[in-house]
Amino acid sequence: MLVFWKERLILLAVPKTGTTAIEGALAPRAQMVLRDPPQIKHAPLYRTRRFVVPLIEAAGGEGFETVAAVREPVDWLGSWWRYRQRDDLAGHANSTRGIPFEEFVDQYARGKPAPYASVGSQARFVGCGEGSIGVDHLFRYEALDKLVAFLEERLCTSIELPRLNVSPEHPMELPDHVASKLRRKRAAEFEVWQAARG
Repeated sequence: MLVFWKERLILLAVPKTGTTAIEGALAPRAQMVLRDPPQIKHAPLYRTRRFVVPLIEAAGGEGFETVAAVREPVDWLGSWWRYRQRDDLAGHANSTRGIPFEEFVDQYARGKPAPYASVGSQARFVGCGEGSIGVDHLFRYEALDKLVAFLEERLCTSIELPRLNVSPEHPMELPDHVASKLRRKRAAEFEVWQAARG
């Protein structure tokens, strides 16, 4: 999470949406950089409003807006699935090593997924708790150039994004019945992505 004081802007770090690269480019320009532990770096909107905004307001800041990116849900899940295949998770409950993508997605679509498929919700991350989007400026990961253009204009700076934290490539096959189940059970994920600027 990055906080830009003069510009009254908070950049939320939705996991698996290019935020590590954006942080790498803009951290020196931000007044507050929250990068560790991951629970703080990736604080969702509701947690940001509960803990970070009161801190800002106590220091005299007001009128801050939020900005974030969300990723197409199947692609987002694919990034998580690939990321959790890494060597340092081998043998851990969160590891997806040896688990087909189809099974990972099927688990994610359940009410209570297995630990390896428990990756949160983009809709909940950017939501205001009432089933609607709470982030002021929401962009699609697939149109990151629009987010970059927004940040360049808002921050009056040019941005060069390095490629950081990229998951290794693996083929991802998803049968129609699993894709349909995902769309039915996790409809809010697709609605949030559709609503983002793309």
